[in-house]
Amino acid sequence: MTERKCVGCGEMKPRSEMIKITKRYKDGKIIIEPDSKTFGRSAYFCYNKNCKELALKKNKLNKALKTSADLKGLLDGREYKSK
Repeated sequence: MTERKCVGCGEMKPRSEMIKITKRYKDGKIIIEPDSKTFGRSAYFCYNKNCKELALKKNKLNKALKTSADLKGLLDGREYKSK
């Protein structure tokens, strides 16, 4: 089983128990829970709300994806707009 590290709490967990966010290679669009055929820079975090808040508060998610996009808006369900 493949394990990934949460960008929020830093714990290693099975990939199936985490949320995956990918910045697509071809157009830079950020998508949540892409299929395994989506290529790009990815980051994972736990389903725990605290991990999401930690990852956003300290800009860990932005650093992992190498982006300056409004990821809080994306994760809250608002439309993502690339810069």
